[in-house]
Amino acid sequence: MKEFTISPDPKAEDLSETLTGVDHTGASVSLPVVVERPLTLFLNKQEIVTMMTIGDYPDFLALGYLLNQNMLDHDDHIIGIDYDDDLGVVVVRTQRETDFEDKLKKKTQTSGCAQGTVFGDVMEKFENITLDPEAVLNTSWIYELSRKINQQPSLYLETGAIHGCVLCEGNKPLVYMEDVGRHNAIDKIAGYMWRQGISSKDKIFYTTGRLTSEMVIKTVQMQIPIVISRSGFTAWGVDLARQASLTLIGRAKGKRFICFAGEERLRFDADPDGVPEERTKYQRKAAQ
Repeated sequence: MKEFTISPDPKAEDLSETLTGVDHTGASVSLPVVVERPLTLFLNKQEIVTMMTIGDYPDFLALGYLLNQNMLDHDDHIIGIDYDDDLGVVVVRTQRETDFEDKLKKKTQTSGCAQGTVFGDVMEKFENITLDPEAVLNTSWIYELSRKINQQPSLYLETGAIHGCVLCEGNKPLVYMEDVGRHNAIDKIAGYMWRQGISSKDKIFYTTGRLTSEMVIKTVQMQIPIVISRSGFTAWGVDLARQASLTLIGRAKGKRFICFAGEERLRFDADPDGVPEERTKYQRKAAQ
């Protein structure tokens, strides 16, 4: 795959709007602000969840969400995905009958922006996944990926208040998705990978968001062996990464990063002293 097969379009209609206010001096300002809207997901005839999202790629978001919640199997046959922009509804239709009434009763609101949700039995699959032990991460790739992704035009650079997630291979960023919640952005990538038949074995997942338990669980569910974040960690996220042998890199900015799990995959092939610090323009604050 070429670099940035999918990447953000900060000028796309309906993803942001210009609002007028005043700044700290009282002067009038006009700035683009990201838009969020509800999207209700149905699996066949059953309502699953309502998500707050920027509204792009609803089909990938729906598929990725269902995959990461173990409501879809990778061998399921999708007979249709219907999206109604006016109603804010997406319906995924499968050949097999589905009924998740009991599963829907066991849900936990996560630390994800825009109220992420995981269901009570999601750990059943997590505990049985073996990530590729042969995967490696050259430290030069961390620096190259950070530079390429940070300088790619995006809604974040245009508006802030949004998270980005990127599927990578080696030093190449492949698929770059954004959303108000990092869990939405990773679900879009999961849906795209499944739809396109992309293997996760040799991939790297990059995110601007915190490495919480939910992000670790979803990365492992997607069987991606390495995750890199510009932001920090939670203790449970680190614990889960260690259980799954996931390589967990955080606080990756400029020449610095910290690895709290899976350090055996690291190959130190770059001299940090030769890596320039990030320009102020690209020093994103991932929590925004």
